[in-house]
Amino acid sequence: MVDSAGTSNYHIGSPPDRRMIETAQSYGIDISNLAARQFTTEDFNRFDKIFIMDDENYRNVLALAKNESQIEKVCYTLSKQNNVPDPYFGGKDGFIQVYEMLHEACQTINDEIQER
Repeated sequence: MVDSAGTSNYHIGSPPDRRMIETAQSYGIDISNLAARQFTTEDFNRFDKIFIMDDENYRNVLALAKNESQIEKVCYTLSKQNNVPDPYFGGKDGFIQVYEMLHEACQTINDEIQER
């Protein structure tokens, strides 16, 4: 099972940004029915791994962890040196760049799971 959540409460219940909906659609993926939700402490119980996209989210998620086992579940989607940029204040090209970065990262994650 895979899910997505933010660490802030700014957009709870809102659909993805229209530029990301359009970007995903151009790759044959329909995300128009998704709604934003906020990360909760229950997510530590629901998921084996928690992938975060940048340093701020890393700190926010770790602040909710109650023990070492939960902390060990948290890791960067790319790497600590390569945070996923927030394309929100830029143009459509930023959304394409983020999509491609995450697509490649997800393929790598999937390959690692398949090897196990």
